[in-house]
Formats: sequence, structure tokens, C-alpha cells
Amino acid sequence: MQCKRSILFLCSIIAVQLVVVAQPVKRSLRASDILRLQSTGDAQISPDGKWMLYTLTTVDSAKDKRNTDIWMMNWEGTESVQLTNSPDGETNPKWSPDGKYISFMAARNGGSTQVYILNRLGGEAIKLTDTKGSLSDYAWSPDGKRLLLAIKDQEDTTGKKKNNPMVIDRYHFKQDVSGYLYDKRKTHLYLFDVAAKRTDTLTRGNYNEGSMQWSPDGASIAFVSNRTEDPDKNNNNDIFVIAAKPGAEAKQLTNWKGSDGSPQWSPDGKTIAYLRSTSDENFLMYDQPILSVIPAAGGEPVLLSKSIDRPVTNIRWNKDGSSIAALVTDDCERYIAAFDPKNGKMNKLIGGNRSFNALELHPNGSWITSMTNPQLPSEYYAFENNNLRRLTKVQDDFVKDLSLATVEKFVSKSKDGATVSSLLYLPPNAGKEKLPVIFFIHGGPVGQDDYGFDLTRQTLAAKGYAVVAVNYRGSNGRGIDYSKSIYADWGNKEVLDIQGAADHLISKGIIDADKMGIAGWSYGGILTDYMIAKDDRFKAAVSGAGSALQLSLYGVDQYILQLDNELGPPWKDKNYEKYLKLSYPFLNAGKIKTPTLFMTGEKDFNVPAIGSEQMYQALRSNGIQTELIIYPGQFHGITLPSFQADRLERYQQWFDKFLKPKGF
Repeated sequence: MQCKRSILFLCSIIAVQLVVVAQPVKRSLRASDILRLQSTGDAQISPDGKWMLYTLTTVDSAKDKRNTDIWMMNWEGTESVQLTNSPDGETNPKWSPDGKYISFMAARNGGSTQVYILNRLGGEAIKLTDTKGSLSDYAWSPDGKRLLLAIKDQEDTTGKKKNNPMVIDRYHFKQDVSGYLYDKRKTHLYLFDVAAKRTDTLTRGNYNEGSMQWSPDGASIAFVSNRTEDPDKNNNNDIFVIAAKPGAEAKQLTNWKGSDGSPQWSPDGKTIAYLRSTSDENFLMYDQPILSVIPAAGGEPVLLSKSIDRPVTNIRWNKDGSSIAALVTDDCERYIAAFDPKNGKMNKLIGGNRSFNALELHPNGSWITSMTNPQLPSEYYAFENNNLRRLTKVQDDFVKDLSLATVEKFVSKSKDGATVSSLLYLPPNAGKEKLPVIFFIHGGPVGQDDYGFDLTRQTLAAKGYAVVAVNYRGSNGRGIDYSKSIYADWGNKEVLDIQGAADHLISKGIIDADKMGIAGWSYGGILTDYMIAKDDRFKAAVSGAGSALQLSLYGVDQYILQLDNELGPPWKDKNYEKYLKLSYPFLNAGKIKTPTLFMTGEKDFNVPAIGSEQMYQALRSNGIQTELIIYPGQFHGITLPSFQADRLERYQQWFDKFLKPKGF
């Protein structure tokens, strides 16, 4: 009897051990995990509603590059098929209207970007177009007989030498990624006959066109263009309609001095929904789009979403034209809503502690959307009968072995009484002890941190830090007045908001007041410079792609319209006093005691490297511990995978020098 009991006891122990062994051990997120992260995009439903196209972008670590391929998934979400596998990459997939072909854009074998088609039953892709200019977009006509192409004029190299000087005479002459803007070629619309392989010119003139949309009957095309005398000096865009035949004259549909864009035809072709800017100023940094409708034949617009005072994007008509679905940016979230096209009444369809980022109509009247939450990167879902049903599962392999931070919202009060919403990332297995903290500040300034997955903050939290995302004044999601409250007054209210969030968390006993760090990229880097010059509580900082001597940037960065309209030319009306006030971090660099790492892209024309260089030099001159990291060949956004991983590692290493959590 005793022997049997011993055997049973031994079996029980073995069974428990087997269960323990079978359970996967979660690990912390590492900087190198960015090389495993895949991303989905461009979802398109087949005309019969049975299949979905989407792109999948992966990292090739050996070649240090990303590649995008096209995949197809059935509507049930049970079967997926990779359609392309080219090292050149494919983008912008679309179904032919009869559903027999899949088209996409690609630049293969060293050639220029063209439209290719692939029989959905299989086989090799066939090059459909052979454009001589630069193809940027295309769209099928409803009957499938023609393509609408957006093509930048072909460069005339007749008599030109290989190494000519850049002759610049434009007002706005610099732009990140594009570089110096001396190219006078324009983007126009063309009609391509699929059977005859013939291309006809649809639009001409000294201006650009884009955002083109076929009318449901294929007779007309809506597009967007800035046809003012000098487009460089304003942000004006208007919607035009033109008959889909060569030689037709375009009719201007909107005449708002601000920006009109993203036209969408109603199913009956009688109305066009679009997005209109709130302001008609020449500079629209602090603006937010308003859902509007206008008769396709012309008339007065109706502003549907103005009363909600929130940015609206990704507008799509429903199947019968009785409502317009859209994404609405609200306080720390982005939700799906439907608007009545007659009176603008809004019905919130689905929201919560997550962020929706795309919206496409299914033939049966339901929707495809992409959604992300704090612990899951973006995936595609069917939104039907007011419920979400997951389709893609590309992120499962990425997250399955990871122990990720939890994210919660909190509201703090600033010194001047303003209430500010923020997100707090708590590291996995965080105890009750006070945590070292990194305030990681978003850029923009007109953007916001929401409940979407954030790899940078998750990576910092994985090292044992509490990480805070502050939606300071200037952020969107809280209304136009909240965004515009920092107009011509940078580094003031935002500083109060970050300090208020810090004071709140200190009072709650969550963070260690003696172990605070701050970081950010772009405007987040600019605010980092302001913070370390105004508050010596931060023991370490990382300023990415920032600037501090704003007076030195007039004509150096791409924001000439902002500087002219928000601050004015420095030599007029004592405007230089505004620039000097906003140059506080550099002019008060002697007050800075915080060890700071500066990082920038070598070719950044958005916030040029000079901004980081000046602050680095100032701190070096004052004997403050600092380093300067310049990523060669990179623009404002660091895109090379190895550099992205390097940046994450440098964040961690720098903060660990001064704030390292216990046990890490």
C-alpha cells in the first residue's frame, strides 16, 4: 500500500513538472526585436467579397532593408496565400473590377515603377504599363477597361550634363526626403486603355494633381489640386471634377482658402464627401480635418463633423449611401463612427482602449479595419454586426514569447490649472516600489499618444522603467483650441503639462522623483531641450531630431510657411524677439546640468541636424556629459532597420548610465 502511494506521489510530481515545462517562458522585449516586427497595410476586398488583399512588410536583416509583398486571405480568416515574393517589393494592390486580376505597383529589374497584373488563379505577373514619367498612383475604372494614372512629367535631359548645379527659384525650396526642390516637373492625370495599351493625357498645366477618384458610373473623376498663383506660399487645395475623356475641362468644386482633400463619391454619384480644414489660414499646423459633403454638380458644402471638434479621417460611404463611416481621433483613442450625410449626426460604432487605423467597405455592407492595442501591433479585422472578428494573425509570432508592459491612462493638472491626459507604461512584474521613469514625448506637436502598440516605449519599459506619454497642449484629440493653445508660444504650456504629469505620479508614489529621464523625437526632441533648460530634476535626457536656437532655422528647415505665418519674418516688427524667446534652451544652455544624448539624421530637412549639433556643442562647451549620434544617409525618420535597432539600444544604454533600475 505504501509502495502504491509512493508511486502515485511520484507520478503527481512528474505530471506537475511536465505542466511547468510545457508552459512557455516569457521574456523581455529587446531592441533587436524591431527586426522581427512585421507590418500589414493596403487591405482591399475582392468584388465578390470572398478574399482580401493586403501587403506584408518584413525585414531582411542580412541586406538591412525592408521588403513588401502582397498576400491574399479569405474572408473567413482561415487561409492566407503569398502572391508575390520579389526582392524589389510590391505596393498598392487592387482588384480588377471583374475580380479576375490583381494589380500592383513595382519597380522590377532596375526599371521604373509600373503597374503589373497577376491572374488570381496563378502564374507570373505581367507588366501592364510602360510610363516614361514617374508613376505615383493608379485606379481602375468601374468597367475595368481603363486605368487612371498619376504620373510626374518625364525629365528632359536634352543637352544636360550629368553634374549640373541646382538652380533654385522656389519660395519653399527644401523638403525632407525630397531634398532641394528645384525640379519643375508636375504630376498630372492620364487615362490608360488596358486593351489597346494606349495612354491619353487628361490634365495639363503648371500644377500637381492627386487623390483621384472615379465616379461610380465611370463618367467623371474627382481630384485634388492647388491652383493658386504661388502654391509654395499657402496650404490651399481644392477638389475638382473632370469628365473622363481627353480634352475635358476641369470644374472647380470647392473654393475654401484652406485645404480640401480626400474626395469620396457617394454610391449614387450625386454627392462627394471630403475633408476640409478648420482654418483658411496659409499655415495649417494646428488644424484638424472636418468631414464635409458637397453636391457633385456644384453647390454649397455642409460641414458634418464640425460640432464634435475632433479630427476625422479615412472617410468611407456605406453601401447604400445612408451614412459615412470615419475614424475619429479622441482623447487617447481613435474610434470608428458613422455620420448622417444630411445632418451630421454622429453614431460611435466601436472604440475602447485601442486604436483603429484603416477602414474599407465590404460588398456585404460590413467593414475591414486595422486595429492595434497596447500589447498587439496592428492586425486586420472584419467589423460586422457591431463586432470585431480577427482576420490576420501576423503578429502572433512576435508577441507570443514576450512579457509586455501594461498601459493605463491618467489625468493630471498643470500648474496653470489645465487638465492633461497621459498614458503610463508599467514594466512587466512591476512591484510596489517607486520606479525610475522616462518621459517619452511625442512629436508633432499636433499628434497624440493613444492606446496603439508602441515599440519604443515597450522596449524602455522592458528594462524596468515606468514610461510616460504625455498628451501636452498642442496635441490633437482634445479639440482645436487645445491644439492651438501653443501657437507662437512653444516650450511653455507643454513644459507645465509634463511637469504636472511628473508631479502627479510622484504624489501617487509610482515614480522615483530622483530618477527621472526625458526623451523624444522631432517636437519631442525640441520639448526635451526645453525641459532640461527649465527643470533640473531630470537626471538624463535623449533629444532626437530636435532644435533649440530657433532664430537660426529660418530658411534652413522645411517650415517656411509656419515661420512666416506663426512668427513672421525675423526682421519685421521686432519678430526677432519671438524667435529669441523660443530659442530659450540654447540661449540658456548654461543652466543645463542634465547629461544629454543628441541624435539626428544626416540628411534631415524637417528638423535639420544643425539643431542637434548646436545643443551638443553648447553642452560640450559647458562641460556637461553629452554625445552626438548622426545616422548617415537618414532623413527625419530613421528607416534603415539596423539604425532603428541601434537607436533603441542607445536609448536604453544612455538611461541605464544614470537611472538603471534595480535588478537590471
